[in-house]
Amino acid sequence: MKKIYYLLMAAAFCTTLLLMGANRSVKNAYGFENGTPAIQSMNALAFGPDGILFIGDSKSTAVFAVDTKDKMAVAKATAVEIKNLDQKIAAHLGTEAKNITIQDMVVNPVSKKIYCAVQHSDGTPVLLSLEGDKIQAVSLKNVMYSRVSIANAPAADAKDRGGRSLREMVISDLNFADGSIMVSGLSNQEFSSTFRKIPFPFSDKQEQASLEIYHAAHGKYETNAPIRTFTTAELNGKKYLVASYTCTPLVLFPLDELKPGKHVKGRTVAEFGAGNSPLDMITMKKGDDTFLVMANSNRPVMRVKYKSIEAYEGSLTEPIKESYATAGVDFVNLPAVNVVQLDKLDDSQVMVLQRRANGDLDLWTASAERWF
Repeated sequence: MKKIYYLLMAAAFCTTLLLMGANRSVKNAYGFENGTPAIQSMNALAFGPDGILFIGDSKSTAVFAVDTKDKMAVAKATAVEIKNLDQKIAAHLGTEAKNITIQDMVVNPVSKKIYCAVQHSDGTPVLLSLEGDKIQAVSLKNVMYSRVSIANAPAADAKDRGGRSLREMVISDLNFADGSIMVSGLSNQEFSSTFRKIPFPFSDKQEQASLEIYHAAHGKYETNAPIRTFTTAELNGKKYLVASYTCTPLVLFPLDELKPGKHVKGRTVAEFGAGNSPLDMITMKKGDDTFLVMANSNRPVMRVKYKSIEAYEGSLTEPIKESYATAGVDFVNLPAVNVVQLDKLDDSQVMVLQRRANGDLDLWTASAERWF
């Protein structure tokens, strides 16, 4: 009888060990650890698989991957409408709107919940979620996360010719595609405009290429200005980085040429007008057409057909002679100005954060039926 008892106990012990091992493998599927990530700033956000949020932190020169556990799938999002969002966020944080900056906003493609990175004037970064008209703080204490350092970052005190901090431009935009987190920004190298591709789960591997473009509005080749916003797209059967810079060239880089240590020249396919910075970029589909949509600092939201980019075989290599004129691929200005954040809410709706003519900062939903 004792022998049977000991056999049963051994079997139960083995089963427990197997279950513990299975649980461990699930928790560490992405190499995460439990703890509180030491995030110093939130310059850019991007969602990856399974509700994982990537947070680009220029101040600590790192990208953090955080498991939000926000994985409840929603097919169609509820339209959002929040007036004076900055005032509501400030009230939630116990301060005034003048003391906060909304750094980035993204939609979780699984749950359709909106996430917002806010920087307090005292330097404190805050992560919030928006659901309907509810604003909630997202706790980053005792979460599952991992971290990767950005290689070759500029020194903390490095400045450009205008006295602006180069460290703040280590990460100018983030995207997750093809199993990697893609990062645009600056490095400490001779040609500082840089594109980094970091496989996820994070490891020691990190690919970095320097970039060069012809900037027709400036009439010269440039290597030190960072990409401001980018996405990826397949054009004529080949994958490209589709990027825009300040003043406002649109440039294509073949993704298979962005290899470690390479210096890559992009093909400038459009100039959308000087005196402007692109702020955000998304891709939307309607019927057989796919559109690039871009928000800008001093121009309206622009809509570009990817078919027009595919059909344009040229490259802009001559200066724009007329001030603020445009060239290259055709585009359409949408009736939306002072849009500071954009993201795809679902297949038929766009999240828009817009500074209205009366100064209010409103979050609202644009219907794809009207914009495309």
